[in-house]
Amino acid sequence: MSLLQFMFDRRAEILDLTLEHLWLVGIAMLVAISVGLPLGILITRSPALRKPVLGSANIMQTIPSLALFGFLLPLPFIGQRADILAIVALTLYALLPVIRNTYAGIEGVDPAMVEAARGMGLSDRQLLLHVQLPLALGVIIAGIRVATVISVGTATIAAAVGAGGLGSFIFRGVAMVSNSLIMAGAVPAALLAILADVSLGFLERRLRRGW
Repeated sequence: MSLLQFMFDRRAEILDLTLEHLWLVGIAMLVAISVGLPLGILITRSPALRKPVLGSANIMQTIPSLALFGFLLPLPFIGQRADILAIVALTLYALLPVIRNTYAGIEGVDPAMVEAARGMGLSDRQLLLHVQLPLALGVIIAGIRVATVISVGTATIAAAVGAGGLGSFIFRGVAMVSNSLIMAGAVPAALLAILADVSLGFLERRLRRGW
């Protein structure tokens, strides 16, 4: 049986697992952006926090994925539900690009523009919302793009703790020594990563050009 025929026969299951995969990645990215964006802004305002915040996020990303799941598994509440465990792990992996690019984007704004805005009487909050964040948005989106692609790939490991997603096919295929099952999980996951990269890359370029 060809791979295309195999995937066509399993299309309903592939669709369900793809939606499950997207749900895990989507929730994790929302949390990562909600946490990472304020942290990135914070370290531009408090330079003393830059090394601890970026260092902690960097450590989280260097921990192997299965090891991170292992560290989180014994924790109360987090380890009791596979989906929450997977979302927390994906969020931790996604934080570094979001924090780093938010910081780099804001710090990369032309100092002359910042001084001109201050000379016009803008408060620090107004400066951030009306000057720095709009000008840094392209760089911030680039960080979100990297984090999303990382999350799509890492989410395949979530099946190892029972969180579902396209990794279920991959792990099942490895256990059964079935290339068709492995590819049924790997191909959609790769397509999701490519789609996320292309679409967010397009948005990033448009923002850098000012639409």
